[in-house]
Amino acid sequence: MAELGKIFPPELEYSIPFDTTRFTQESIHEVYRTLFEAAFLVFIVIFAFLQEWRATLIPAITIPVSLIGTFAVMALFGIDINTVSLFGLVLAIGIVVDDAIVVVENVWHQMEKGGVSAREATIAAMREISGPIVAITLVLMAVFIPAAFMPGITGQLYRQFALTIAASTFFSAVNALTLAPALCALILKAPKEKRFFAFRWFNAGFDKVAHGQTRLVGGMVRRRVLVMLLFAGITGLTVFGFGQLPTGFLPDEDQGYAVVGVQLPDAASLERTKKVIDERLNPILKKTDGIADWIVIGGMSLLDNSANLANAAVVYVVYESFEERGKKGLGQAQILGQLRREFAAIQDAVVFAVVPPAIQGLGVSGGFQMQLQLRGGSTDYARLQQMAGEMIQAGDGQTGLAGLNTSFRANVPQMFADVDRDKAETLDVDVADVFDTIEAFLGSTYVNQFNRFGQNFQVYVQADSGFRLEGADLRGLYVRSAQDRMVPLDTLTQLSFEQGPAILSLYNLYPTAAINGRAAPGFSSGQALDLMEQMAGTKLPADMGFEWTGMSFQERQIGGQAGLIFALSILIVFLVLAAQYESWTNPMAVILVVPLALLGVVVGVATRHLDSNVYTQIGIVLLIALASKNAILIVEFARELRAEGKDLAEAAVEAAHMRFRPILMTSFAFILGVTPLVIASGAGSASRQALGTAVFAGMIAATVFNGTFVPVFYSVFQGLSERLARRRREPVSEPAVGPESSAYPPGS
Repeated sequence: MAELGKIFPPELEYSIPFDTTRFTQESIHEVYRTLFEAAFLVFIVIFAFLQEWRATLIPAITIPVSLIGTFAVMALFGIDINTVSLFGLVLAIGIVVDDAIVVVENVWHQMEKGGVSAREATIAAMREISGPIVAITLVLMAVFIPAAFMPGITGQLYRQFALTIAASTFFSAVNALTLAPALCALILKAPKEKRFFAFRWFNAGFDKVAHGQTRLVGGMVRRRVLVMLLFAGITGLTVFGFGQLPTGFLPDEDQGYAVVGVQLPDAASLERTKKVIDERLNPILKKTDGIADWIVIGGMSLLDNSANLANAAVVYVVYESFEERGKKGLGQAQILGQLRREFAAIQDAVVFAVVPPAIQGLGVSGGFQMQLQLRGGSTDYARLQQMAGEMIQAGDGQTGLAGLNTSFRANVPQMFADVDRDKAETLDVDVADVFDTIEAFLGSTYVNQFNRFGQNFQVYVQADSGFRLEGADLRGLYVRSAQDRMVPLDTLTQLSFEQGPAILSLYNLYPTAAINGRAAPGFSSGQALDLMEQMAGTKLPADMGFEWTGMSFQERQIGGQAGLIFALSILIVFLVLAAQYESWTNPMAVILVVPLALLGVVVGVATRHLDSNVYTQIGIVLLIALASKNAILIVEFARELRAEGKDLAEAAVEAAHMRFRPILMTSFAFILGVTPLVIASGAGSASRQALGTAVFAGMIAATVFNGTFVPVFYSVFQGLSERLARRRREPVSEPAVGPESSAYPPGS
């Protein structure tokens, strides 16, 4: 249009008041900003803990290296830059630095305790942490495997997210095993004895917390039975909490516009529809703050799949930009609330405002759409309308439902032309010609195309408006017989006035009436669907039923799959760790921290009054791997200490103390990295908040419980493994296991 505008005549201008790509562009811009904010916060955390710019530089280099590699993989698999893949990149920033942080921290620790050179410290550190890095990488890459095979749109969302996380994690591990150690050996210097006063305060406070954590873990390891009972109680609380969370499919986004449907009484003319819009609707839109423009399409029904109906219209209401509305403190909820209050006062028509669907093409609007069906072979449309009306009336009395309506009408005045086929045959008139004549003159029919002025024009034939206003106009129409005689149509047809549906809709071959609505404020879409299903179960007769369509269908489809996906993800992590450790018991010490971390998700989602939707579930799948990640570090070091001959409880407590600092570093790096998602605003903020809240709250819980419960889990299951191993060895006399006889205790 910019190019064409240059050749327009002076008196011709153009404007683009409605552009749905603005929301996409604004959303991607917001995620880009979040990306840089996350990187900055991660850098601050690393510097606060390492307190040396050289050490900070090494994990910081990991971010661009991993992201560039991820972009290459995305291009290879045909994944473009969209909000889902960018969400994955935002989370990846907090993940990819973890391996490098573990490397640098362990090298730093070796230099502090041994006084060795950076090269020697790097070699010693890599001997200790190469195994955990590989295990962490495999877990993060494998956890999304079950979700990647989910069908439908949900599977597409999971696959894009999974590929982004897996690719970035792979390159992060490669970097941690190659580039990071090389940089440590080259640029790290011996730690300074005198530090900046702020760092001294930070270290003093951290040491107090670390010693307190060690004492707490020691007490918990000595009271293993009590701790395991506490774990069982927390797990039960987590399961109960998830059952109480409201459910949803995708959060309603502020996409920069709303859709208004207008429905006049049956058989109202297009002129009457236009009058309602000009005199009642336009003044309301003009005075409502936050609205920049609107586009009216008359004669189209929003709730009937954009069918042409004279008594209907659709209005696309375009908001002001996010920046302008942000200055006024106007969100979508405030604008729609004002419009709905004003529309309720219009008596000439039913006017309703809805948000567009979260995914274009899934339904005509946000909210839900139930298809009420006649399943007994009946075509009693009046009964179908009656039942739809009863459902809406009952729904209006439910506090969890709002905006229920249906466009189905079974009593629309109609004119029926009964063609006398026997008489037509007697007069040698083809019945098909009769129908073609009625269609061409009273409706319209395509003739051909022609070229003129360098343009292609289509030709349609139709009677002039003055000759198709009444049924009597049919008398002026003629049809040609086989003998080339013109036969008047009124001799072949009998006109009568009847009532029936303006549009006959089928859903899975059943006559259907669509009921649209939304969840009331304070309720989730899942709760709204449950209420509608309860009403349908009590009101619908045996020969009637219902199905969900659009967004509601997708929501119900994933409802029963979420638990299965979580279980399979945990199983995949367990099998990967079992292969890594060559043990069936040690992975349990890692896996059991997952329900503890999920308690944080429950608390976070419930506190912010959000629902459990697809983005929340993606966050949970990621959290399964993240919670396991820190537990792997503790278990791996505890195994090594146990192999050196240390007491089981001592090994568990010392491993928790040794890994306390890197676990806090990696955890806080991730937590602060996702903070911009939690407090997101503007375009696409609802999705970012849903995903960010789940991983933010879950990671806080995982950090707290990892450092306290995992040592207990290790001592319990390692002790169980060793007892079972001793029982298997009882018939044979063997020397006691010592540091020199085996690298690891039997059964470990």
